[in-house]
Amino acid sequence: MSLAAAIDVKGWCPGILRPMQSGDGLIVRVRPRVGAFSLVEARALADLAGRLGNGHIDLTRRANLQMRGVTEGALPALQAALDCLGLVDADAGTEAVRNVMVAPLGSGVRPIARAIEQSLTSDRRLRDLPPKFGLLVDEAGPVSIAGERADICLHAVGREIAIGLDTCDGTRWLGVCAAEAAAGVAVRAMHAFLDAAPRRRMRDLSDADHAAVRAALTPLLSALSPFEVSGGRKLGLIAGAVGVAAPFGRLEAPQLRRLADLAADAGARHLCLSPWRAIYVEAPSEALLRGARDAGLIVDESDPILRIEACPGAPACERATVDTRGDARRLATYGFTGSLHVSGCAKGCARTEPSDLVLVGDRGRYGVVRNSTARGPVERLVDPDDLVSSFPGAAHG
Repeated sequence: MSLAAAIDVKGWCPGILRPMQSGDGLIVRVRPRVGAFSLVEARALADLAGRLGNGHIDLTRRANLQMRGVTEGALPALQAALDCLGLVDADAGTEAVRNVMVAPLGSGVRPIARAIEQSLTSDRRLRDLPPKFGLLVDEAGPVSIAGERADICLHAVGREIAIGLDTCDGTRWLGVCAAEAAAGVAVRAMHAFLDAAPRRRMRDLSDADHAAVRAALTPLLSALSPFEVSGGRKLGLIAGAVGVAAPFGRLEAPQLRRLADLAADAGARHLCLSPWRAIYVEAPSEALLRGARDAGLIVDESDPILRIEACPGAPACERATVDTRGDARRLATYGFTGSLHVSGCAKGCARTEPSDLVLVGDRGRYGVVRNSTARGPVERLVDPDDLVSSFPGAAHG
């Protein structure tokens, strides 16, 4: 049994200039400049989310922020306010391709990311990139993002920058270049991709097309010595910073404002976003950590909620018929130690990778899927009140 037949894939992501309709109103995605919001921007975003939206703010896996519940009538005022903050691109096409993730503590590579963003906004040909085509710019450190997937990857190795391309088996690292040349190499890779197959993604290219992109980069790169990719999400006090996560990636407007105030008290200047729905503040402050915890944010990697991915669900999503996040909070208390994905439908927006257990909403019930994604084969259907029976070893009743 499969629930995948009902999937309606949009094929694009919302933005400020092109929001997306959902069950609770319009979703307006705000892309930070070079991976971070200033504290002035963060406070303004919190105010706007509460005043012109429903106060719910989602952190995305592309290290962006989404305001929810915006009405058609409020949208012009929101767009004007965001434009005053310098967060609006020239047009929807430019906004759609400005998909650059930056290591949240990667101050050394931010100039490279800034140069890439400038090329994405000034080079008109790059607007032909697929809507979900993305890049990452990483700096080796305790919260490296090099393990995340992106069509084009840049990773600092010593004083040089390693260049990688996505494949069906993950990133293929090709070689290194000087830091000052890295943005130009990334732009060359995007042009070579457009020459090959502009409507696909890097990992979907044929062997011949992928080889053509690699060949365009080879003269620009030097040999790369093997290196290990480490890092990933870390919370709490880490290497001169603090990392905090939002439960299921959802911030409320007062929480964002409180976090900005705590960061200011600690002497920080920015809130840095990450692909793990966590925010990093470049200030090693115990007071900030305590304040974030008191505000309802997650500061401990052992928190059981972190093992659960859950989309907004009903009523926020018009496709969902189950309260995914309410049910996920209940499931967190049962002590399941594997990875768990609670999805409102078979689209599986919250997680594309397999999980040990997936619960997929279907007309008010959940389909049980094991060791797969939300599109995997469904073993059986269970009522929300009987979800614990889905855990391995539980009686099925």
